[in-house]
Amino acid sequence: MSRRVPGIRAALALTLTAPLTLAAPLALGTPASAAGQYTVTALKFTVPAGGRDCTVDADLYRPAGVDHAHPAPAVLATNGFGGSKSDGSTDSIGKAFAQRGYVGLVYSGLGFGKSGCLVSLDDPGIDGRAASGLIDFLAGTRAADDGTRADFVTLDAKGDPRVGMIGGSYGGAIQLATAAVDHRVDALVPMITWHDLAYSLDPNNAVGQGSRDVPGAFKWQWTNAFYLIGETQPLTVPGLDPTRINSLSCVHFVSRACAIIRTLNSGSYPPAATADLLAYARGVSPVTYLKQVKAPTLLVQGQADTLFNLNEATATYKTLTAQGTTTKMIWQSWGHSGGMTDPAAGELDLAKGDLESSYVGRRILSWFDRYLFERTGTDTGPAFAYYRDWIADPADTYATTSQLPALDEKFYLSGDGKLVDNRAKVASGSRGYANWLVPTSHSESSLSGAIGLPDPGPYDTAGTYLGWTSAPLTRTTDVVGAPKATLKVDSPKARQSQDSGDAADHLVLFAKLYDVAPDGSKTLVHRLVAPVRVPDVTKSFTVTLPGIVHRYEKGHRLRFVIAASDDAYTGNRGIKPVTVVSSPGDTGVLELPVVGD
Repeated sequence: MSRRVPGIRAALALTLTAPLTLAAPLALGTPASAAGQYTVTALKFTVPAGGRDCTVDADLYRPAGVDHAHPAPAVLATNGFGGSKSDGSTDSIGKAFAQRGYVGLVYSGLGFGKSGCLVSLDDPGIDGRAASGLIDFLAGTRAADDGTRADFVTLDAKGDPRVGMIGGSYGGAIQLATAAVDHRVDALVPMITWHDLAYSLDPNNAVGQGSRDVPGAFKWQWTNAFYLIGETQPLTVPGLDPTRINSLSCVHFVSRACAIIRTLNSGSYPPAATADLLAYARGVSPVTYLKQVKAPTLLVQGQADTLFNLNEATATYKTLTAQGTTTKMIWQSWGHSGGMTDPAAGELDLAKGDLESSYVGRRILSWFDRYLFERTGTDTGPAFAYYRDWIADPADTYATTSQLPALDEKFYLSGDGKLVDNRAKVASGSRGYANWLVPTSHSESSLSGAIGLPDPGPYDTAGTYLGWTSAPLTRTTDVVGAPKATLKVDSPKARQSQDSGDAADHLVLFAKLYDVAPDGSKTLVHRLVAPVRVPDVTKSFTVTLPGIVHRYEKGHRLRFVIAASDDAYTGNRGIKPVTVVSSPGDTGVLELPVVGD
C-alpha cells in the first residue's frame, strides 16, 4: 500500500523530522538521558555567511545529566524547504535524539522561520558557513547572542565537537554543504536530497556527446512550486528581518537563483544564460563539492520521488565511495511523491517515529552509535539496501547487497514494435511520431497529492509516441537500478534547428518503461520518466532512465516508450516529427539491472 504525502509543505519539505515517538526502547546500547528527560532553550546566533552577518533562530535540546563532566555528542539539523525549527516535523529531531542521549541543536535555515538572510539553495559558502558557525557553538568557542555557551558536548580536540547531522530534502543537502566546508562534522544522514540541481530541476537524461552542457526539459511544476513558497516567505512571517528582502523582482532568494527560474520559465536557452544557469545550479550542488566531504555518510533516498530520484543518491554514493569516503546507501519506499507504507510492513513511518522497530530507523541509530558514540563494534549494515514492495513479511522487505546491481539483461527495439531478447529477432522497419504544440502525454501532476486533487493515470496520445513491447515474461524479473537505452532517431526539423545557437531548439523526448499486465493494464513505476534533450540527432545517444525497484511478474510484459511530450515538463519548441529505423545490425538497445533468478 502507498499513499501520497498530504499537505503541500509536507510534500515539498519532507524531512527526517516528522513527530517521533520517544517512549520506544533504546537500540544498540545508545545511552539515554536520565529518564529520557531534556531541556529546550531557544537561542539566537549571529553568524557570518557569504560576506554578511545572518541571524539564526535555533533550539538547544540538552539531555538531563549531560554537563561538563558528562558530555555527549551532538546532532545538528534544520528544516526542509519552506519549513522552520518550529515545525512539528522539524523539532522532533531535537526531541528524539535528546531522548536518546544526544545534545540536539535544531535551527531554521537561512531565509526560513525567524532566521535572517536570503534563501541561497544550500550554498556551501553561505548556508554551509552558517551551519559551521553553529558548530563553533557546540565546540564551546562561540556564544549565542544572549551569552549562552555549550561546555557539555563531547570534544575530539579543542574546538572540535563530536557532531552528526540528519534531515531530508533541503535539510539533507545542507549536511553535505556543511561537511564540505567544515571537516569537524563526524557523521551525515542525508535523506531524499539532490546531487545536481541542474539535473533535478531541468533534467537531461542523455549521457555523453556533450549532453552535460545541454539543458534538459524544465520540471516546471515542482520548480515553480518551490519558487512561490520561497518568494512568499516574507509575507508569512511576522517581524520581518530586513536581511530577508532582496529586491522587488527577486524578493526572498539570492539573485542568481531567481535568474535561473526566469531562464527556465522563458522557454529559451541562449548560450550565455544557459552556461550561467548550469554553472550556478551545479555550483550550489553536491556534484561540485563532494570531493571535500570526508564524513561517513548514510544516504537514504526514496523510490517514490519524481523530484529527487534514485539516480541522484546513486551519483553521490558513487562519487563518495570512489574517493574513499565511508558511505552506505538505502533506497526506502517513500519520497517527495508519496510512497509511505504501513509500518507493519517494516518501513520507517516518520509520522509515528518508529525508529527502533523499522529497518531504516535501526540503520540510522547504528550509524550515529558508531560514528558519534564511537562504538567501533557497532554493525552499520551492508553497503546497499532496497525496499521491495512485493514482499509481505516485514522482516524481509529490505534486500541487502555489497554493491549496486549491474546492467545485465538486454532487449532490442524491433522495427515492428516488438521488444525482443535477441538481435537476430529484430525486424527491419521504420515508424514515426510527431509532437503537438500542447502536451499529449501525462506521467503525473507533481503536486496533486499535496493539494488534494486527483491525478489521472499515465497516458500517451496515439501518433505522439512510439512503444516497443516484449513477449510475456517466462519468469519473474526484478529490476533494481537505472535502466539504460541506446537510441538513434531521425528528425529533419530538429537537424535544421539544433544549430540555431539556442539550446531550446534541440529535440526533446521522454523515455519510460511500463509494466503491462496480462489484462492489458499498464503501470508506469512511480510515474517516473526520463526527459531527454538530444545533443545531436545525427548521432546515436544513450539515455539513463530513473532508478526503480520493481518486480515484473511472470506473464507480464515490458513496454519501452519514447514520447514527444509530458505535461509535467516543458517540451519541444515547434513541431519536430521523429522517425526511428530498425534493422538487425542497427537498432536501439534497452539494458536492465536484473537481480535474482
